[in-house]
Amino acid sequence: MGLEVHVELGTETKMFCGCSTALGADANTQTCPTCLGLPGALPVVNEVGVESAIKIGLALHCEIAEWCRFARKNYFYPDMPKNFQTSQYDEPIAFNGYLDVQLEDGEVFRVEIERAHMEEDTGKSTHVGGATGRIHGASHSLLDYNRAGIPLIEIVTKPIVGAGERAPEVAKAYVAELRELIRALGVSEARMEQGQMRCDVNLSLRPHGREKFGTRSETKNVNSLRSVERAARFEIQRHAAVLDAGGTIVQETRHFHEDDGSTTSGRVKEEAEDYRYFPEPDLVPVAPSREWVEALRAELPELPLAQRNRLREEWGVSAHDMQSILNAGAIGPIVATINAGADAVSARKWWMGELARNANEQGVDLGSLPITPEHVARVSALVAAGELNDKLARQVIDGVLKGEGTPDEVVEKRGLKVVSDEGALTTAVEEAIAGNPAIADKIRGGKVAAAGALVGAVMKATRGQADAARVKELILRQLGVEG
Repeated sequence: MGLEVHVELGTETKMFCGCSTALGADANTQTCPTCLGLPGALPVVNEVGVESAIKIGLALHCEIAEWCRFARKNYFYPDMPKNFQTSQYDEPIAFNGYLDVQLEDGEVFRVEIERAHMEEDTGKSTHVGGATGRIHGASHSLLDYNRAGIPLIEIVTKPIVGAGERAPEVAKAYVAELRELIRALGVSEARMEQGQMRCDVNLSLRPHGREKFGTRSETKNVNSLRSVERAARFEIQRHAAVLDAGGTIVQETRHFHEDDGSTTSGRVKEEAEDYRYFPEPDLVPVAPSREWVEALRAELPELPLAQRNRLREEWGVSAHDMQSILNAGAIGPIVATINAGADAVSARKWWMGELARNANEQGVDLGSLPITPEHVARVSALVAAGELNDKLARQVIDGVLKGEGTPDEVVEKRGLKVVSDEGALTTAVEEAIAGNPAIADKIRGGKVAAAGALVGAVMKATRGQADAARVKELILRQLGVEG
């Protein structure tokens, strides 16, 4: 198995011109003679793009080239206005690294990195008139070149061998860990659903004991973690079925289908020589100084796997729980909530409970919810101060999510503070006892557990705004029973 991951960098301008990279603009409004490949237009390298590539290479434990060049990758497709892609071929900026990934059961698997190189994205084709949205059967195509020239980093693994039946799981874990790393570096949001990070899954099978790899297939542009795992599993099974039946695997690109997890044939796969690579004559070589590289190395943040291991120890959670937190995308929000003053237990409780439920119901990431770590920390502080109980806190969070203001504003508007007035609580307790004499007699007879029914009655009378523990104390004191 080999994985090629394309990451769209979060620069303000394109890789070789000054056009904006902002999303959402009208088609073909963020273009210029350079990114459209018009005669006489000359490219200039984006310094931040090079810096981002070096950061990624360093975080992947790669060697950083002292001198490297861009190359022209020649092929024709309508979404590439120049008829070639400016990329790197035999002289990448970063090479020979690795990334350790943790599987669901805690096993760590090392994925070797062949290279990470700089290139540019293509435009976007929209095929109109067909049933599938693909070019086959379409009546015409629309082309938007706003994306053409946006900086990309392509990260290519060395052949991943030895994973066996866990290869699909390794593929998913690798892309997930890489996404976390990219986000930690701050070089891209790496949102797969928006195409900011895409994975090509290369698969081949070979008999045990044979050194030569079998013929490979390449499933292109897989855009979710779940799909990476499913594409790898489907291709392994498809190859095995073809080979077991005495057939031959064709080297080709394939399309992944989200609806049923299958792949279908795209086109016969080219070899490197088919692209007629040659050095880009309009760009000077990139030669990052060692001082610049070491300065960037010193700025690297704590890497995600090391951070998770540290937090797991600090928070006292199991490897399984930490994996659940990672899968939910909750590590960042929890850390930010703790930094805003909450304790680790309450921060985890709210993000992995009430907020994760809301995110799941809406089908969005936790980070997309209209609530901040500071809001959650404030809710936690109100609970700790006894001004809210958990039931009221959930209502406060609901109000914040509905745009009713800050936690304090929601408390004020909805009247959600805990009833702490001793006289009001005592009155509610007396009324609950008077209204339930049989239960009161059971409690007096030693069945303290029966107090739960009276606590419920008081909570109902106070609209859930009483402190249940304090209510129970008052009930037992009124009935002359020790808790």
